[in-house]
Amino acid sequence: MAPNYEICAVRYAHLTRTARHNFIGGDEHDGPMPLDYYVWTITGPNVCFVLDTGFDAAMAAARGRQLVQPVEAGLAAVGVDPLQVTDVIISHMHYDHAGNHELFPRARYHLQTGEMAFCTGSAMCHAVMRAPYEARDVQAMVGKLYAGRVVYHDGTAELASGITLHRVGGHTRGLQVVRVHTQRGWVVLASDAAHFYANWLERRPFPIVDDVAAYLDAFATVESLASSPQHVIPGHDPLVLARYPAARAGLADAVRVDLDPRG
Repeated sequence: MAPNYEICAVRYAHLTRTARHNFIGGDEHDGPMPLDYYVWTITGPNVCFVLDTGFDAAMAAARGRQLVQPVEAGLAAVGVDPLQVTDVIISHMHYDHAGNHELFPRARYHLQTGEMAFCTGSAMCHAVMRAPYEARDVQAMVGKLYAGRVVYHDGTAELASGITLHRVGGHTRGLQVVRVHTQRGWVVLASDAAHFYANWLERRPFPIVDDVAAYLDAFATVESLASSPQHVIPGHDPLVLARYPAARAGLADAVRVDLDPRG
């Protein structure tokens, strides 16, 4: 039997925008629909994993994002010391998922072979395709590779009993989601397979996408991996903070998604 892991969603940044920016073809109502930016901690017996590494203050300024707190401060608030993180999972190499290069000096990094091939391949000859990537992030990952700190995966992989990676693509060529066993069942951290619940539930893709058909096909995979629709966690939706209980008493920017939703 797989152990039960604790999963914290830690918000570190915010972007105010309207709904038309969040769907291919826009949105006829176009009301406020901001994005939140998260990193995720997965902790259990002898396990301290982090999913995605966010960006720092300099990148927030360069990209016009509001830094709510440095990633390291958010991790400290939920009791995670970056020095003790053994493994970092990179869902994909976009700037908001693969920054803070020096924050986890002892960790191995896990990503899909197809993602690194994508962000260093011919697709990056097109400005629109490389816009969500940062050269420094890609260069830093190559440095970790040559230091023996990168593990490539091709499809599905088990990192520990009850923690598996699944390549779905769509948003990027090598996007992967993470399935985690918890006390309430199998939770799927969907990352940018669905920025918002609405992208997934309404089958309306986010406009930054490599392959629309693959993006839509990914939802069936995500749904098959999760114990129920309540166990699918989108990557950028402020509703995640609203729906789940605080990770620790008094914390406003971190919740436990291994626990049942509130209400």
